[in-house]
Amino acid sequence: MPTHSAPAAGSALRLALAGTAALGLSACGSLDRLANVGKAPALSAIENPTAQPGYKPVQMPMPEPKPVAYQANSLWRTGSRAFFKDQRAQQVGDLLTVRVRITDKAAIDNTTERKRTNAEGVDVEGFFGQEDRLHKIFARGATGKGLVDLGSSSSSKGEGTVKRSEQLVTDIAAVVTQVLPNGNLVIEGRQEVRVNFEVRELIVAGVVRPEDIEAGNTIESTKIAQQRIAYGGRGQITDVQQPRYGQQVLDIVLPF
Repeated sequence: MPTHSAPAAGSALRLALAGTAALGLSACGSLDRLANVGKAPALSAIENPTAQPGYKPVQMPMPEPKPVAYQANSLWRTGSRAFFKDQRAQQVGDLLTVRVRITDKAAIDNTTERKRTNAEGVDVEGFFGQEDRLHKIFARGATGKGLVDLGSSSSSKGEGTVKRSEQLVTDIAAVVTQVLPNGNLVIEGRQEVRVNFEVRELIVAGVVRPEDIEAGNTIESTKIAQQRIAYGGRGQITDVQQPRYGQQVLDIVLPF
């Protein structure tokens, strides 16, 4: 008996210690909230971000170093697209602002209906003089009239309606990740905003022409080729809105 009671006593002790620790943590949190009654939430102190746990240096695409060429007695700068210095994105690593303007509305209403009716009838008035003996071949009472009578009918009807209205208006900074041989720029931008326990994420990617970049180093999303825009979120609210994994699996596997 003592050999069995010792493990049970150890488990009970561990549970008691864990419960005490949890109560202590909750008590500390409650004390902090009580101490700030009537006060505005305090802001965090400004700290060195590189000294924070989990800090990782950012690695972005960078342009290849180019030799600087000077031309004597000339106001024109080699490689410039304007008389003065051009501030627009033109090489790997440069930034530009993408104005995302998506206003999409669609209304589709389709109705399809199809009907078909077939009827075939065969009467045998004469059967090599043996029409009176048909009852010996077929069921009793069979006659040549209406010997074969076939009929079929089919109908189908389908209706479909699609109504969609989407609107997304925002600005996002993107970075040039690649310069294509024809001079077009491949850009990609990612934006994350966290509010409480929910993260909203916006991703923009595609190919743009340098000529479409405006003087303020901005470009409309409608001028992005191979455009990829994703807007969504992740967090507690998104998790609640999604069906559980088991339900998703059953929706795929069940045939009915």
